[in-house]
Amino acid sequence: MTTALPFDADTTLMPTVTAAVRTAGATLRDRYTPHARAVSPSEIVEEIHANDDAVLNVLREPLLRARRGSRWAEDELAGGPLPVGEWWVVDPAEGNINHVHGMPDWGVTATLVRDNRPVLTVVHLPLTGDTYTATAGGGAWLDGRPLRVSAKTDLGAALTGTGQARPGEDGDTFRRIGESVTAMLVNGLVVRVSVPATLQLIHVAGGGMDAFWQFSDVRSGLVAGALLVAEAGGVVTDLAGEPWTTGSPDFLAAAPGIHAAALGVLSAVA
Repeated sequence: MTTALPFDADTTLMPTVTAAVRTAGATLRDRYTPHARAVSPSEIVEEIHANDDAVLNVLREPLLRARRGSRWAEDELAGGPLPVGEWWVVDPAEGNINHVHGMPDWGVTATLVRDNRPVLTVVHLPLTGDTYTATAGGGAWLDGRPLRVSAKTDLGAALTGTGQARPGEDGDTFRRIGESVTAMLVNGLVVRVSVPATLQLIHVAGGGMDAFWQFSDVRSGLVAGALLVAEAGGVVTDLAGEPWTTGSPDFLAAAPGIHAAALGVLSAVA
């Protein structure tokens, strides 16, 4: 196990990380056009990789330099636990598929994960200029304004959401997504099914949405939002009700007043 660092060590890192992510966001914004640029699957993949490469070229070095001894999680679509220690889990274009299709729902995320738990995150949305930040024990913030999850206690009044984590999920995952959406439509108020996960989770942290779940362990789409929701007063578990870590097979982040009810509905989807 690594030695736990004091809270102040993470807090003092925040300005450097925020500046790096905003610079990376400017790179991604410069590559954006409000119309779809690709047609064939191969062209879409080429555009996605070009976005990733352009952002990583300006983001990787500043983050690794900011925390000496930290390592880089290379595969943004990977899941499962990381080796012990400190890792940067980054999505250089969270919502990349939206970006290449001329849609506005995308951003840049960078999260420091220590022994498989996120301890610092920055999420920047270049088109709006919004920057979401959180540190473990330090709260969740939107441009200096504290975030707080919803006060709802009735699942029947809840706005919830889910989505796929990557293209080409297995058939069983697609089945569970479909069945879970039906179950939540029956028990909740409205269900959003969209990508990326982080852009739903920032709304859970800010109280605009009440819960988000995902049948996947792709860590880059979950670590930032997990920390933001937890620090905004939400509950973050797997679908067995256990505390979520990067080793968890699935994910639920919800306002505390509806978490148990949402878990009951979703855990029944086998």
